[in-house]
Amino acid sequence: MQALPVFLRADPSTVRQWIADWPSQFVWFCVVSILLGAGCYGLVIGSWRDELQAVYTGIKLPMVLLLTSVGNGLLNGMLAPLLGLNVTLRQSFLLVLISFAVTAVLLGSLSPVALFVIWNTPPLTGLTRLWSVEYGFLQLTLATFVAGAGIAANMRLLPLLRKFSRDARSARNVLLAWLATNLFLGSQVAWVLRPFIWDPAGPSQFIGRQYFKGSFFETVFNAAWRLIHSF
Repeated sequence: MQALPVFLRADPSTVRQWIADWPSQFVWFCVVSILLGAGCYGLVIGSWRDELQAVYTGIKLPMVLLLTSVGNGLLNGMLAPLLGLNVTLRQSFLLVLISFAVTAVLLGSLSPVALFVIWNTPPLTGLTRLWSVEYGFLQLTLATFVAGAGIAANMRLLPLLRKFSRDARSARNVLLAWLATNLFLGSQVAWVLRPFIWDPAGPSQFIGRQYFKGSFFETVFNAAWRLIHSF
């Protein structure tokens, strides 16, 4: 527990030492943080529908973060040297894993807030449609929480990136590149696994075939458009 405040602050000197030593217990600490933090948030999200969906979502959201961590670790490991960041592929992967672990801890802390929002939103029933106001509102709210936690976690890494880069500008460029890859890869992984966007007219299911069609951005844009035109 004493290491948790240091971890959340992403103290540059301490985290840089962790990255250099690559302690296995720290890697597992990050993985467990993702499982617990994102799992709690996923349970809350799925509870809008029913208990089964809560279990499914509690499993799928940590999967989204872990799969995105692996994919972005590889992508960012190739991008970082081109943008002036002096890190190896393994160090890049651990940096990405740290950012997602902090994201998951923040999401876990936001779970009571998300539960309050869901509690005060009309329940999801067979009458709820994709164009319903409450459906679009909850889509955007829960997705905004995830995006906000992800941006905050990556911003905590900026002082650390400066220690690995030639100058502050290179560190900012790397951070922006990492945020972009997190957005595009993470959103599409989330679209396929569908941890917080589902069809209210269909049954509770882990992954449906229909989820391989369309895109995350199209759905979010449509939800925002419907919500704006409802006022």
